[in-house]
Amino acid sequence: MFSDSFRFTRRRVVAHALALALGVTTLAAHADNVLTFDQALRLAQDRSRQLAAQGAAATSAREMAVAAAQLPDPVLKAGINNLPIDGPDRFSLERDFMTMRSIGVAQEFTREDKRKAGAARFEREAEAAQAGGALVLSNLQRDTALAWMERHYLERTREILLGQRDEARLQIAAAEAAYRGGKGSQADVFAARAAVAQIEDRIAEAERQVATARIRLARWVGDDANLPLGAPPPTDAVRMSAADLDARLAHHPQILALSKQEEIAEAEAQLARANKQADWTAELMVNQRGPAFSNMVSFNVSIPLQWDQKHRQDRELAARLAVAEQMRAQREEASREHLAEARAMLQEWQGNRERLTRYDGALIPLAAERTRAALAGYRGGTVTLAAVLDARRNEIDTRLDRLRLDLETARVWAQLNYLIPADHDGATSRP
Repeated sequence: MFSDSFRFTRRRVVAHALALALGVTTLAAHADNVLTFDQALRLAQDRSRQLAAQGAAATSAREMAVAAAQLPDPVLKAGINNLPIDGPDRFSLERDFMTMRSIGVAQEFTREDKRKAGAARFEREAEAAQAGGALVLSNLQRDTALAWMERHYLERTREILLGQRDEARLQIAAAEAAYRGGKGSQADVFAARAAVAQIEDRIAEAERQVATARIRLARWVGDDANLPLGAPPPTDAVRMSAADLDARLAHHPQILALSKQEEIAEAEAQLARANKQADWTAELMVNQRGPAFSNMVSFNVSIPLQWDQKHRQDRELAARLAVAEQMRAQREEASREHLAEARAMLQEWQGNRERLTRYDGALIPLAAERTRAALAGYRGGTVTLAAVLDARRNEIDTRLDRLRLDLETARVWAQLNYLIPADHDGATSRP
């Protein structure tokens, strides 16, 4: 008997262990079958073709920088000089002593400083493409975060409405029972049914909004937008504070991109300055004449005559310098604009956090207590059903207002957190 009991106990232990393992496996599978916030950001980055385009642009500019540092290709020349076209020697290549068959090569010797300036210009363009890639990544992370947050909070809105609908349906049953027992009116029954119908209409609107939010999220993450969402990230901290806002925004991708555009303009101005000194070209040519005449060699050097530099080269340099000044002014103006926007968003985020605390500590508990008090009074016959329905509507609206404020706070958080591309290093500033 002891042996049978032992075997039975062992079977129970094994069965529990298998059930526990199955449960853990099921939970793991379920955990893998959700779309977390960080997964959405990674998916959006992996799927982005804009990032690939910026990388290709940077590669193109670097290749051009190597090419710009080289001398121009030599030019091969061939021709016939002084060919008679009439008389007894017409079209003869050998009888006239002036007729020559020529072949030669010409090489333009571009100044080294000019070639270096041209290469530097393309290097700055490659850096600008990299800065543009950082801007694309920042916008990508921000837009993906906004789409994820929007869907999450709209689904929470739907859940609140579904819960309130279930409670409102119980109110219909209570009103109908009171009416049958002679303690309530038929108008109370219709009022309870109307309240449920209104909630169902709001649920239908929430369902449509959730479907739209899922489409917006699919723009960034693809088919994984149909997966259930994981837990939202904490929005009670951001990666910058008012104290270090100026220093952090100096690395804003758009500011960096404008800085690189300014450097490109300065490089073009340097190239225009180098163009004030002309390049020269050397040419060597071998001339073959008829058998009765000796062959010849020609060597030529040519150089452009910059006889009107004040109206050509100087004007070009002045234009390039003006463009550089334009880029500098635009960068400074953009820096001021981004700083003001970031300060305003930081203040809004902090104010919203305080309002959320007020909702959680006072407004929602008071609305719930009012509903409970109205229900208790209605059951005791001291409060009308209209007062109960009004209290319930107030509680629903208060909870939904809190959720809308939470969504607004999350939107501001996403805009602040992804002003600069994030590497998920955690937040640093709290209200």
